Amino acid sequence: MASLIVGIQPLPNQELAPPECRLAKWKLPPLANKKNDKLPVLISRQPITCCHEDISCLDQAIYDDKKALLQSIDYSLKYLQTQKAIKAYQKLAITRERVIQSLQRFRQLLISTKSAPELHAAIEKEFVLYQSVGRDNKGTVLFTAYYEPLYLASRQPTKEFRYPAYLYPPDLASWAKPHPTRLELEGADGLQSSKGKLKGLELFWFKDRLQPYMIQIQGSGRLKLTDGTQTTIGYAGNTAYNYRSLGRSLVDDGKLPLEGLTMPIILDYFRKYPQDLNIYIPRDQSFVFFQETHGQPAQGSISVPLTPERSIATDKSLMPPGALALIRAPFPYINKSNKIEYRVVSRYVLDQDTGGAIKGAGRVDYYLGTGDSPGERAGVTVSNGQLFYLLLKPQN
Repeated sequence: MASLIVGIQPLPNQELAPPECRLAKWKLPPLANKKNDKLPVLISRQPITCCHEDISCLDQAIYDDKKALLQSIDYSLKYLQTQKAIKAYQKLAITRERVIQSLQRFRQLLISTKSAPELHAAIEKEFVLYQSVGRDNKGTVLFTAYYEPLYLASRQPTKEFRYPAYLYPPDLASWAKPHPTRLELEGADGLQSSKGKLKGLELFWFKDRLQPYMIQIQGSGRLKLTDGTQTTIGYAGNTAYNYRSLGRSLVDDGKLPLEGLTMPIILDYFRKYPQDLNIYIPRDQSFVFFQETHGQPAQGSISVPLTPERSIATDKSLMPPGALALIRAPFPYINKSNKIEYRVVSRYVLDQDTGGAIKGAGRVDYYLGTGDSPGERAGVTVSNGQLFYLLLKPQN
C-alpha cells in the first residue's frame, strides 16, 4: 500500500511517553559502532514495563473487539502453513516455527485474560520483543495509514463515468522492459487508454480522475455501482516502477509547504487546481492493476483479509510476514465533537501486507478500514513511533 504523503515529515510535538518514562522505556540498547559493522534490522529487548501513570503502554482497545483480533491471528496462522510462508522465512533470521508458536500462545492468553493489564503482565513474563532499528538506527519508525475507499462507479463508460480502473494484462510478462510509464499507458489526461496496451482492460469507470488513482494507491476499493449493487476490487499486479507520491511532487515544486502536509491539504489543492492532475499524476510512473473480488474484504500481500486497526504493512524483504507485532505512535481519532484529535496508543497488530512506498526498517503503513471515516483518519496519519515483534522467550 502507499500514501499520497510519502516523504512528508511527521507532525511536530508528538511525544510517546512522559519525560520521566521516555528514556527508560524507549531507548534502544547501544548499537555496535565498529567500522563496516552491519547493524541488525531487529534488536532483542525485554518487554516494556509500564511507567507510573502512563497507561498508553497498554493496548486498551483490545477487549472492545477481541473477536476481530482473534480472527486476524487465525488468518496469519493459516498463511504460515503455506508454501509461500515457508519460502519467505528461508530468508529471515526469525524462524517460521517460532512465529507460529508465539501466535498460538498469544491467542491463548488473549482468550484467558480479562483486561489489558493482565495481558500485558503475561506478555512481560513469557515474551521477548524485537525492536526495529527504524530509519535512524535509534528505533524511529515513520507511520502512515491506508484504507479501502468507497466510491460510486459504473460497469460501462458514460459521459459522466470516464476514468477507468484496469484489469491485469494477461500478456504483462511479455511486455518489454522498461515497462510503459503511466503517461504512455493512459495519457496525461487519463483518457487515452484505448490507444494502447490497456485497450479492452477497463474494469470499472469513475467520475473523478482521482478516484481510480486513489484506489491504485490504497490497493483496493469498495464500489457502489450505478445499478444499485455493490462490489469490490483488489490488487492484481503492477508495472515495474517505484511509486512517487503526489505530496512529494507538490512539495518539490514549491506548490505546498513540507511542514504539516496531509492528504486533505493535497486533495484540497487539486480541487482548486484540477488541471494540475494532468501534471502530477503522470509523474508517478508506477501503475496498478485490479481484479473484481465480489465483496470480499481487502486483502494483504500474504493473501489474507486485512483487519481494521489490527493489520500493518511493512517491507517484507526485512520483516517477518504474518508475525505478531506491537506498534506505538500518536494516531488520529475522531472525538465526540466529530473532530480529529491525536492520542499516543499501543496496538497489537499482525504484519500482513506490504506496499510500494513501504521500504526499509523505518516505515509502517497502518490499515484503518473502509469508507470516509477511516479515509479521513488515514489522510492525517503521519507520525513517528516504534515497531516491535513479539516472540516467545526461548525455552531452556
